[in-house]
Amino acid sequence: VLDIQAQLLELTADFGGRAEGTVIEAQVEEGRGAVARLLVQQGRLKKGDYVVIGRAFGRVRDIINDRGERIDEAEPSTPVAISGINEVPDAGDKFYVVKNIREAEAASAERKQQERESSLATEKVTLDNIFAKLKEQGRKELPLIVKADVQGSLETLKAQLPRIRSEEVATVIKHAAVGGVNESDIQLAEAANAIVIGFNVTSSGKARKMAEAKGVDVRFYDVIYDLTDDITKAAEGLLEPELKLEILGHAEVRAVFRISKVGMVAGCYVTDGSIRRNAQIRVTRDDIVVEKDRRLVELKRFKDEVKEVNSGQECGMRIDGYDDIREGDILECYLTKEVRRKLEVAD
Repeated sequence: VLDIQAQLLELTADFGGRAEGTVIEAQVEEGRGAVARLLVQQGRLKKGDYVVIGRAFGRVRDIINDRGERIDEAEPSTPVAISGINEVPDAGDKFYVVKNIREAEAASAERKQQERESSLATEKVTLDNIFAKLKEQGRKELPLIVKADVQGSLETLKAQLPRIRSEEVATVIKHAAVGGVNESDIQLAEAANAIVIGFNVTSSGKARKMAEAKGVDVRFYDVIYDLTDDITKAAEGLLEPELKLEILGHAEVRAVFRISKVGMVAGCYVTDGSIRRNAQIRVTRDDIVVEKDRRLVELKRFKDEVKEVNSGQECGMRIDGYDDIREGDILECYLTKEVRRKLEVAD
């Protein structure tokens, strides 16, 4: 089908001249250094060519095809892996063959300058956005250092992890790179109070010892869904818990007594549920809340101190620090519980 479509659309490639194409994937391989997996789209890529690949540059040291065979050159529509470049490029970067190493280095420097200027071009604070900025600065952050095996995995994580956020919590990637976890990552994590996340990578012995000594949390994953689930749970832990009221019962004040050195004691009848000592009390009068969040410090059945009185029973109650109790008041007994909130992943 692809062949028929290529013929109908008259898609052709130039098999002569300098090669160019696109980076499919990139990673660091032991013994080879930075390796870029490319798709040649125009021209011929030859061993020894000078190339510029996004911010990376170098001279092609070896070319390996999709069958793992070393070859001397690659034509259009050929996927290959090359080594000899100075750093790992990004997936999707274009590559070009140039005349010499000076031209490659100059093109690489220009790309790096563009990236630097883009990162420095931060939004200025104005009267129009200052309140939004202040609100955003009030959010809690979950800082991360992310290391991955290949550029494609890293790009996926850089796209997915910042989406784990809310109006109160933001997941922020402080540093992301291809390769194993090293001492520099641990030092940065300590300075930024960040968690180190490794995807399909491991860490050096020195890095492990440093992380243990400095108390830096380092997590390793090989399934991306496990990683995002754990980060979501960690971000949820930064959310302020939601307070929910659990209503225990209601009691009607039938009589009020003043006891010296004690204060006002209410003689009550429990109309529903139960009344529990040391629970919270809300006082309503004519369906209006006149006092809330008080503590029930004494609860008696006849002359005996009890922990709980059920519906249909009479009791004596004393509310901590509140004496303005009247006959006919309704006392609502409740507990305030903290409920862990769930984080909604942003679109």
